[in-house]
Amino acid sequence: MMNWNQLLSNKRLGQEGLSNRYDDRTEFQRDYDRLIFSAPFRRLQNKTQVFPLPGSIFVHNRLTHSLEVSSVGRSLGNDVSRLLLERHPQLVETHFTELGSIVSAACLAHDLGNPPFGHSGETAIGTYFSEGDGQFLKHYVCEQTGDCLNHKQWEDLIHFEGNANAFRLLTHHFNGRRKGGFVMTYSTLASIVKYPFSSDLAGEKRKFGFFRSEAEDYCRIADELGILKLDAPEGSYRYARYPLVYLVEAADDICYQIMDIEDAHKLKLLTTEQVKHLFLNYFEEQQRNHIAERMETLEDVNEQIVYLRSCVINCLEQECVRVFVEHEEEFLSGTFPGPLIKYIADVPRRAYEECEKVAYSSIYHCKDVVDIEIAGYKVITQLTDLMIKAVTEPEKAFSKLLINRVSPQYQILAPTLYERVMAVLDYISGMTDVFALDLYRKINGMSLPDV
Repeated sequence: MMNWNQLLSNKRLGQEGLSNRYDDRTEFQRDYDRLIFSAPFRRLQNKTQVFPLPGSIFVHNRLTHSLEVSSVGRSLGNDVSRLLLERHPQLVETHFTELGSIVSAACLAHDLGNPPFGHSGETAIGTYFSEGDGQFLKHYVCEQTGDCLNHKQWEDLIHFEGNANAFRLLTHHFNGRRKGGFVMTYSTLASIVKYPFSSDLAGEKRKFGFFRSEAEDYCRIADELGILKLDAPEGSYRYARYPLVYLVEAADDICYQIMDIEDAHKLKLLTTEQVKHLFLNYFEEQQRNHIAERMETLEDVNEQIVYLRSCVINCLEQECVRVFVEHEEEFLSGTFPGPLIKYIADVPRRAYEECEKVAYSSIYHCKDVVDIEIAGYKVITQLTDLMIKAVTEPEKAFSKLLINRVSPQYQILAPTLYERVMAVLDYISGMTDVFALDLYRKINGMSLPDV
């Protein structure tokens, strides 16, 4: 069994031998502030969530989504803390009172590793290696050094995953950055790793929690926090989920599902009546009638939808808290099958599942969304291909031009092939949509710098 006393630590990765600073903020609040003021977080404002970035109608991007997830995550953490402290009053002198701050900071960071153009960009990188021109790297041997990729490093590439990339972004020692990356607390870092196993165990879902390059960091965090280590083949890593991961995941599940429906209404992909039906279905008849009456007091249709959305988020948040508190022992034993949203009460769960079906049929497959995915796939695939060719053939003239284009923070000419490839993925995934598109156009001679 894991235990809360050990699971909650404000020790910082990269500063283990240093004493914590003391000011009016807790260490977990400092995590949150450090993320808010970081360049990777600011870049999320120009990364696609689902819909193309705004024209006349503003829809969610990665930044607004992350802020909303963080807000819901804080509520989840605070409510779980309050209820479990009634069960375990001895934890009042521990970091357990700061659950809301830990979950909120982790929620803020959960999408930092996602490349441009949403999930299309993520897929483009992985499939470039698994079924595209990047397959040559599987058996590539550097003529000068004899260096090549081993099997487990290759698994990192073909299963490229935004969650693992977020952990790398927060922990990796890029050029010019201090040891330990962002130097986040152990508990905040553990809270973002949804899939706590190495890439060779990813399976068909293509999900994993950390690249081979950061496996040692995750193992150090897991050992310090007492996260249960599970059976895995030799040279592989598998752990039980850190309990707070479930709350971060729930906050994300709540926000993306409900806010995508609201955005679809703004873009007239769903009618007002459709959305009202979807949202009112989360409630039993008596409560539904009460909410409908309150909604009708609002004259503006958009405000009616906003009110319904707030009621639904509150309902889902309370349900997820209830499930977490009721199943505390399963989270601590590493046996809860998760995610939380799948175990809420029947009425809201059925409504959530209906929202999922509508989202997949009417939102995620609509023309504008598919068009941005197609364009994004093409842009990311070509940029990845050109940069991979550059770091494997750095002596060529065009390769030198591309390498000179890369910021010195990325170790693009690192001594090993794996490090060079990972530096390329750091560079590509750190781009905004606009930057990636602009670079793509310039490389293809479709635009020139302003003179």
